Amino acid sequence: MSVLQRFFKDTIIYGLAIVLPRLINFLLTRLYTDVLPNESFSTNTVFYVYAAFFNVVFTYGMETAFFRFFSKYEEKNRVLSTALITVSTSTFLIGIVLFLCDSQLANLMSIDLLSYRILISITLLETLIVIPFAYLRVTGRPIRFAIIKLMNVFIIVGLNILFLSKNYQSETLRNFFNVDNEVVYIFIANLIASICILVLMLPYFFKTKLQFDITVLKGLLSYGWPIMVAGVAFVINENFDKWFLDDQDKFVNGAYSACYKIAVFMTLFVTAFKMGAEPFFFNHAKSENAKENYATILKYFTIVGAIGLLTITVYIDVIKELIIKNDSYLLALDIVPVILLANLCLGIYHNLSIWYKLTDKTRYGMYISIFGAVITISVILAFTPIYGFIVCAYATLCAYGSMMLISYFLGRRHYPVPYQIKRIGLYLGVASVFSFLAFYQFDRNIYIGTLFLIVFLSLVVFLEKTELKHLLKQTSL
Repeated sequence: MSVLQRFFKDTIIYGLAIVLPRLINFLLTRLYTDVLPNESFSTNTVFYVYAAFFNVVFTYGMETAFFRFFSKYEEKNRVLSTALITVSTSTFLIGIVLFLCDSQLANLMSIDLLSYRILISITLLETLIVIPFAYLRVTGRPIRFAIIKLMNVFIIVGLNILFLSKNYQSETLRNFFNVDNEVVYIFIANLIASICILVLMLPYFFKTKLQFDITVLKGLLSYGWPIMVAGVAFVINENFDKWFLDDQDKFVNGAYSACYKIAVFMTLFVTAFKMGAEPFFFNHAKSENAKENYATILKYFTIVGAIGLLTITVYIDVIKELIIKNDSYLLALDIVPVILLANLCLGIYHNLSIWYKLTDKTRYGMYISIFGAVITISVILAFTPIYGFIVCAYATLCAYGSMMLISYFLGRRHYPVPYQIKRIGLYLGVASVFSFLAFYQFDRNIYIGTLFLIVFLSLVVFLEKTELKHLLKQTSL
């Protein structure tokens, strides 16, 4: 099996591990929009915005740093042990501080005390298992990774149905927790699932004998802290729109957040790719054809992402029926093509960003992400009061598009990779134009949209026919 074939195989498995659970979880949007008013959906969204922020801060870039040093050092057990001890200790200490100051911090965050305690508990539990999950990925165990991730989502979905479903609701279970706010049951379900997954991952805490190396720790922290700052900036890029809208109008933010979920298909694709790509890029950095492989991967990533962009946009009226039944949530449907394109640009950025990770220049990633966050905040604050919530979607596109371009030009200087820029630009440009025409100009006409999709697929087959034949031939052997 070739290197690229192995990469695509692992990415597919990671894709299933990420996509299937989130697709199943994604279908809960239908349950939430049926049961919860827009304002409560907004509360649910903000809760997980905070969770994303805390996850980044609590892990302080250790996951990516672990990938880098595990592939770099000969004494891999020493790296694993040092990372486990460090993250476990810091999580324990952070947890003590956050629970001692729970009332003050809950007031500061404008959430109730129970939700705050659940939020902190979830993020602490998820932080503890970051390194064990990273160990599964870096040692090439995607199937085991996938099984555990699937179990997590099945627990969450099952409990959500028992808590909230009008047809399958368990009064016994609801009475056991007895909370006044319906949305809190969603948080409780997540907490129970996190506890269960921690129990399953406990054996990986004992995969190596205790070895704490201060030199390794210094290297991990030096590599990781810029990634943490970049991660915080990314959370701002991804979520400042929802923070802002929640403060302005919870009803509108509920609709915006629900329609944002439709674009999750692109997010899932990007996430699945990242899960497989990150350890692959590090493990094969020294291989003979590494740069050529990176270039090929980006091209096919763009092709698949562009097809996804067009497909979701063209069949949006079919997809929305599966996700959102309550018409009050559909007032923000126009954001979908913009968010889809924004996330595709983000995926390309993740591909391009390998240059600063392989050259240990992670500060550049921090600077780029901060620049993106500044764009997001500036555009939203300046134009949303004038043009409405649609500006939030375009702010995200401006941020990710800018980050993509900056990373490409910097990478060309520091770690040149022979990307097929003209071909990639063609696919991205044509798919974007077709998507926006089909959605806005032709008012989501499914027949015209399907024609655009066929034309785009024909273009890809025509330009890539030689390489596609070669790949298919290799696969059949």
